[in-house]
Amino acid sequence: MAQPPDDRVAPQRRWLALMVLCLGVLMIVLDTTIVNVALPSIRQDLGFSETSLVWVVNAYMLTFGGFLLLGGRLGDLFGHRRLFLLGIALFTLASLACGVAGSQAMLIAARAVQGLGGAVVSAVSLSLIMNLFTEPGDRARAMGVYGFVCAGGGSIGVLVGGLLTGSLSWHWIFLVNLPIGVAVCALCLALLPPGTRQKKAPRLDMAGAASITASLMLAVYAVVNGNEIGWTSAQTLGMLGAAVALLLVFFAIELRVHAPLVPLGLFRRRNVATANVVGVLWAAAMFAWFFISALYLQLVLGYSPLQVGLAFLPANLLMAAFSLGLSARLVMRFGIRWPLAIGLLIAAAGLAWFARVPIDGRFATDVLPGMLLLGLGAGVAFNPVLLAAMSDVDPVDSGLASGVVNTAFMMGGALGLAVLASLAAARTDGLLAAGMAPPLALNAGYRLAFALGALSAAAAGMLGAVFVRASGMPLSDAVPGHG
Repeated sequence: MAQPPDDRVAPQRRWLALMVLCLGVLMIVLDTTIVNVALPSIRQDLGFSETSLVWVVNAYMLTFGGFLLLGGRLGDLFGHRRLFLLGIALFTLASLACGVAGSQAMLIAARAVQGLGGAVVSAVSLSLIMNLFTEPGDRARAMGVYGFVCAGGGSIGVLVGGLLTGSLSWHWIFLVNLPIGVAVCALCLALLPPGTRQKKAPRLDMAGAASITASLMLAVYAVVNGNEIGWTSAQTLGMLGAAVALLLVFFAIELRVHAPLVPLGLFRRRNVATANVVGVLWAAAMFAWFFISALYLQLVLGYSPLQVGLAFLPANLLMAAFSLGLSARLVMRFGIRWPLAIGLLIAAAGLAWFARVPIDGRFATDVLPGMLLLGLGAGVAFNPVLLAAMSDVDPVDSGLASGVVNTAFMMGGALGLAVLASLAAARTDGLLAAGMAPPLALNAGYRLAFALGALSAAAAGMLGAVFVRASGMPLSDAVPGHG
């Protein structure tokens, strides 16, 4: 007997499928931060130099950032469930290779394959959820769960990474993925419907795929190495220039080809275009805040790694409370525009609070208020941003839209972290050269980064307030025949 189409899956089965999808996504999200904790142990065990160790992170970032768009489009062409399973299988097998790696080359190569699998999973998971949940209320709640996993998984990764590395060894931060990956694959086969297949043989825009993937990979490489080799170096400027040139080639191809990888008309849809610009600005602020606030807590206030993890707990709890229910209610009551805008402005206020942190700051008065504002703002805004990015898109292009918004978050976060960290370092160096005491100079650099992050988040909130299309029931527009 044929399985029902996506929008007729039994309600209980849909929610079980959501849990499984989010478990797969959590595995990917955790891996972006869990490795950072284990880097010193990996360096000592495999003999990495200081410069070569960064490739344990960069190899993953390169393939992850480069293949998000292509992974989303492949899901539209060949089936979202099929690509999700392929991505999970690739990630799980690569995790095994990382866990047993006995050489630098093997670990770096396996990390690159992990990034490829992670890109595919991230690109198609959002479209699977959007197509499973077509009723506005259910979709808002489902997206809240997804948003919580994406937003809170990174902080969990820091704690889990420290626990596994300290009690066992760095190998287990990868090997722990094996039972999870196998379980996700088995449960997805049982719970997820196969989806509709295209009647015509799918056509892939190979020239467009090659140009945009190469452009993204060059851009990611230039960004992640910019701080180390210099932003004005010939290598960094050359790679950024080549990335822009390939992007222009990609646009030229998409205007001419019969079946484009990315139909450029997608960006004429106001909510899609606005949500992706908002995503870039917001991710730039949040990635930089997460990284630089951890440095402030450790290097200025003298917190231990465990204390840093606990300091982020209030923000994560607030984010969880809103993502797992309250944000959905706000969206159903007010639409997506005002929760998105107000949430981002609250987050901007949290960053502005951090921009005044003193060198002898106290947790209760100088850290906690900013953490609470950021947790509240992120919890309110994350769900509406994702919904805005997907709400104007037909199901046949949902994988592409998912890949685009994931790329926006990833590239915005990488650029924001690189630029704000560089500006903070330049500010610190300038003050040191002027004779300021090192702790004061360091703190002044961090405060500058927080202030610029606040401006970025505030700009994102204002753009959302002005340009996101208001609608009483915004979630029903994404699937024809519903609402």
